[in-house]
Amino acid sequence: MAQGGYAKPITSILLAGGRSARLGRDKAFLQVNGQLLIERILRRLGQVSEETIIVANEVDRYEQFEGIVIADVYPGKGALGGIFSGLKRAANHHSLVVACDMPFLNVSLLRYMQGLAADYDVVIPRVGGLTEALHAIYSKNCLPFMERQLQMGDLRIIRFFPQVRVRYVEQEEIEAFDPEHLSFFNINSQEDLDRARAIWPREESTPGIDETR
Repeated sequence: MAQGGYAKPITSILLAGGRSARLGRDKAFLQVNGQLLIERILRRLGQVSEETIIVANEVDRYEQFEGIVIADVYPGKGALGGIFSGLKRAANHHSLVVACDMPFLNVSLLRYMQGLAADYDVVIPRVGGLTEALHAIYSKNCLPFMERQLQMGDLRIIRFFPQVRVRYVEQEEIEAFDPEHLSFFNINSQEDLDRARAIWPREESTPGIDETR
């Protein structure tokens, strides 16, 4: 059990994004070692939450997958708009937010973060002074601050953090579960995709990463 005691239920929010300019295709539909990237991510999210929301630009493309598929409340507002849309729709007070190009989510780390969430509005990893805003938990208390920023056109996710209760998950905590920080690896280029394919078999066999294996 993670620090913080009983882990309350959370919703998982997957930001599906859309077509990648650098890869020339939708990253969620990339095939890695015979599996769609989005299917792998959804399987791992399903181990920490019973409700999953997919925020997508093209809703109909994602209706084949398990979960609630929604469009942005504020279209064209980037990741902040997607987080706001999912959080507003979520049944639970807290939601875990991840991007669609993160193939190496660590279930044990996600559960640790979930166990911290009850007393905070944001639970976010921090490594080398850099935060991982698309591998973080947000509460509905963040909604009014997010909406104000969206209406003002200020799309920097961490801007509202001084107005809410934030728990940073520091490097030593992360490394207890994920020594290589693979949780935060994302696919932005063909080189990243090739690296993911090389890492994939080794990562899948690591205990605690994916409990369906």
